[in-house]
Amino acid sequence: VLLHTSAMVFFILICAQPFGLAFRGLGGEHLVGYMFDFIPGGVMADLLFMMAVIFVLGFFLEWIEISYIALPLFLPVFANSGIDMVWLAILVAMNLQTSFLTPPFGWALFFLKGVAPPDITTGDIYRGVIPFILLQVVALGLLFTFPEIATWLPKAIGW
Repeated sequence: VLLHTSAMVFFILICAQPFGLAFRGLGGEHLVGYMFDFIPGGVMADLLFMMAVIFVLGFFLEWIEISYIALPLFLPVFANSGIDMVWLAILVAMNLQTSFLTPPFGWALFFLKGVAPPDITTGDIYRGVIPFILLQVVALGLLFTFPEIATWLPKAIGW
């Protein structure tokens, strides 16, 4: 099982590079940029859209797949938009963190099932993580609304 899972992850990583190169080579960055042009509300609405897509992808993919496949598609749109990239990185990292808990493929859920007593069902675990997912979403909302939460320490140390 471990070898199969590791092989699958590395296959995704290996395939992500040619995919990204082909996507950029065929003008995919411009296509994504045009997609964001149709979202009303400016850069912040674009950011909310990207965060929603990452959140939904977290239900089906792990953070590493999202990082290697989806983020290179979205981030060039925000690179020259004036958004603080430290804040953006922390927002994305917090959003990716939820993929550990979101059913049906959250790794933390499988770990919990592995150490839980036999009378605890997978459904019990899924229901049990809902408050933690909601806390993540609230924290993400606070971080989105108050960027200073994420940026004050880097600014304080002059980074």
